[in-house]
Amino acid sequence: MTFVDGPVRVTVPATSANLGPGFDALGLALELRDDLEAEVTPGGLAIEVSGFGEDEVPLDERHLVVRAMRATFDRLAVTPPGLRLTCKNVIPHARGLGSSSAAIVAGVWLARELVAGGRLLLDDTALLDLAAQIEGHPDNVAPALLGGFVIAGQDPDGSFYAVPGSVDPRISTVVFVPTTPVSTEAARGLLPAEVPHGDAAANAGRAALLVAALDSRPEQLLRATEDRLHQQYRRPAMPESLALVEALREDGLPAVVSGAGPTVLAFADGVGTTTTAGLLRRCPDGWEAHALAISSVGAAPVVEPR
Repeated sequence: MTFVDGPVRVTVPATSANLGPGFDALGLALELRDDLEAEVTPGGLAIEVSGFGEDEVPLDERHLVVRAMRATFDRLAVTPPGLRLTCKNVIPHARGLGSSSAAIVAGVWLARELVAGGRLLLDDTALLDLAAQIEGHPDNVAPALLGGFVIAGQDPDGSFYAVPGSVDPRISTVVFVPTTPVSTEAARGLLPAEVPHGDAAANAGRAALLVAALDSRPEQLLRATEDRLHQQYRRPAMPESLALVEALREDGLPAVVSGAGPTVLAFADGVGTTTTAGLLRRCPDGWEAHALAISSVGAAPVVEPR
């Protein structure tokens, strides 16, 4: 088995998972994309990072993209003599916008493309399964790989699945990004082992409604994004985020904690009820607000030179 000549390059979108009631199941790809390039070299490991994570992430085998690449090479039973990796990161780290999933998806995608005939040996279904194994759950890696709105989960045999859903073209998002990060591990550590049956039942109904609301009923987004399963339990780690979610929702604006937080995502429905401009004006002092389209494209190759 041989490697391709020259570098390969990919862009991977940010993602927002959980989406209120869709804990560990629903995810959206957002039009904010990291840009990565990798090449097989005669030897050694060289990593260059700009943007988010610059001067913070390890520049050795501990780098998450490299770890994902190594796992993919192992799956393909190949070992490159050396690697060069360049990362241009625009997805904020530890903010609930899928930066780790983007890194994992980029790594598995780049490694597959660096192997001649890699797509014949590892299709997108296998690539998703590998990425989800590395991440631990599929609701962020699935939209990062496939784009759009994805319903994802894990079967009893341990395999992962991802089913694309449709999104009404009127729907877009605004994300409110605080300056203080929250790790996914810390946020998950606040979740209880059990929840009341009534809360689980309510969330199941709201999650089903959210699929319909995103498909063609944006006027149902406020009701459909109600959550009883995870957001309130995370309040100690991100009180300002939960306060913003509540303030927006009290005004009839569909808002949720993005992923594990602390970013807040609000839906603009395009029907006059919730406008992008109105949402942007609700950004708290010191935070950043970004109007982001839902990206129909997941991990995608880039062929032109940098």
